[in-house]
Amino acid sequence: MKTHKLSRPQHSFFSLVARASWSNPFSDQRNQLDCEITSMPRSTSRRKVIERVISLVSGNLAELDRGGHASLDQFSGDDRRVFGYAALFDIYHRLVGQMDALIEQQAASGEPVGRVTFAHEALASLSKRGYDEPSALRYFAIFYQMRRAFYFIERTLLGGSPCMKSLRRSLWDNVFTHDIRWYETVLWNRMEDFSTLLLGETGTGKGTAAAAIGRSGFIPFDAKRLCFAESFTKSFLQINLSQYTESLIESELFGHRKGAFTGAVESHDGALSLCSPHGTIFLDEIGDVSVPVQIKLLQVLQDRVYSPVGSHEKRRFQGRIIAATNKPLEDLRRHGQFRDDFYYRLCSGFITVPTLRQRIQEEPGEFGLLIEHALRRMTGTAMPELGAFVKSAIISELGPDYPWPGNVRELEQCVRQVLLTASAQADFRSKPADLLASIAQGINAESYDAESLMADYARLLYQRHGTYQDVARITKLDRRTAKKHVKAR
Repeated sequence: MKTHKLSRPQHSFFSLVARASWSNPFSDQRNQLDCEITSMPRSTSRRKVIERVISLVSGNLAELDRGGHASLDQFSGDDRRVFGYAALFDIYHRLVGQMDALIEQQAASGEPVGRVTFAHEALASLSKRGYDEPSALRYFAIFYQMRRAFYFIERTLLGGSPCMKSLRRSLWDNVFTHDIRWYETVLWNRMEDFSTLLLGETGTGKGTAAAAIGRSGFIPFDAKRLCFAESFTKSFLQINLSQYTESLIESELFGHRKGAFTGAVESHDGALSLCSPHGTIFLDEIGDVSVPVQIKLLQVLQDRVYSPVGSHEKRRFQGRIIAATNKPLEDLRRHGQFRDDFYYRLCSGFITVPTLRQRIQEEPGEFGLLIEHALRRMTGTAMPELGAFVKSAIISELGPDYPWPGNVRELEQCVRQVLLTASAQADFRSKPADLLASIAQGINAESYDAESLMADYARLLYQRHGTYQDVARITKLDRRTAKKHVKAR
C-alpha cells in the first residue's frame, strides 16, 4: 500500500496532540499544550478547552477519513507516530462517558462487571485505525486504566492549593511513570517492581492516595469473555500494621501453616497470598514493623518470594506494594529501627501527603471546599447553606488559625460535631489555640526572656507545620535544638 504523507499543518497539529496525549493530565504542561492546540487563552475553563481539543482532533481525523487515509499502515516514520497518538486520543475520549459509567457501576457493586458492552465498539475503532488484535486489547485495557486513575485522583483528592496539585501530579506519575510513552510500550505489565512510600501526618489522606494508585493498576481485557480479568475493587488490599501485635504481623502478612504456633489450628493465607497478580497491597504504618519483618519484606521486594510462617514453601508475590507512615523515618533509620536497604528498596516513588494546615495556608478557599465535600458524603446532596453554617460555626469556635493537628480526618469529625451540637471542640494538643496572640501580648508587656520567646515561637511553628524539620528550617537551628525548644514549655 502506498504511504500517505501528512501536510505540514497536519503534522504540526498531530505533533501537539501527541505531546498532549502523553503529558500528565494534572500538569501545567498539559494545560499549556491544550491551549496551544486550541489557540484559547489560559483563562478559559478547563472543560471548554478539552472539549475544543477533542473536537479539533476528531475533525482532523475525519478529514483524513474522507481522503481514505485513516490507518496506521498508510503512514511511515514520524507521520505514523503522531497519527497513531492522535487516533488513540480520539478513541479514548469517545469512550470516556461509557468508561465512567463502568467505573461507577463496578465501584457500587464491588463485583466483576461481566461483559463490557462497549468493548466491540472500542476494539473495532482501534482495528479501523490499523492496530492488530493484541495491540487493540492492550490499548483498550490501558484506556480503562487511565480513566480509573483520572477518576480516582480527581474525585477523591480535592483542592486547588499548589501542594494538592503537586500531589495529584505525583500520583499519576506513580501509576504511569513521568512519560507514558515508556509505560505503554515496555512497563505496562512490569510496574510491580516500582513500590511507593507515602509520608504524612495522621489524617492527611494517605489511605486515599494509596487507593487512587492501587485501584488504577493495569488489568488485562479478555477478548473471549468480553470482560476484564478482575474487578479493580478486588485489586487493592489494605492492612494497618499498627493494629497487630509483633507475633501476629508475620502471620497477617505472609500467612502461616497449620500448627506453626500455639493457636494455629488451621492454615491461614496472609495478605501477600490474597493479593492478585494485577493487584496492590497497601502496608499502612510501615514504620511500626520490626527489623526481622523488614528483612522478610525486603526479600519480597527484591526476589518476589516469601514463605508462610512455619513453612519452607516458596510462594511468589506478583502484586505491587505501597507503604505509608506518619513517623519520621530519618529518626528511625538513625537509631537502627528502620533498615537503610529496606528504605531504599521501598521508595521507588516517594510522596508526601500535605497537611490541612499547609493546604489552607496556600489556598484558604480549600477549607470550605472540604467542608462541602464532607457534607455531601454525609447527606448525599450539595447543601451550600448548610456548608456556610458549618464553616461559620467552626471558625467561631476554633478561630481562623486553628492548626488542625488531626488534619482532614479531624475536620470531618468536626463537621459531624457541628451537625449534632452546633459547636466544635478543639483537639487538646492544639491548646492554647492562639499562641500568636499570646506571643504578641508577651512582647508588648516586655515579659519575655529570650529562652521563653524562642520556645513559644518554636511551638507556634510546630503547630503550623507539624514537623521539627520545618521548625529547624525556618529558625535556622539544627533539628535537635528546634525539638528542644518545642518541648521546653
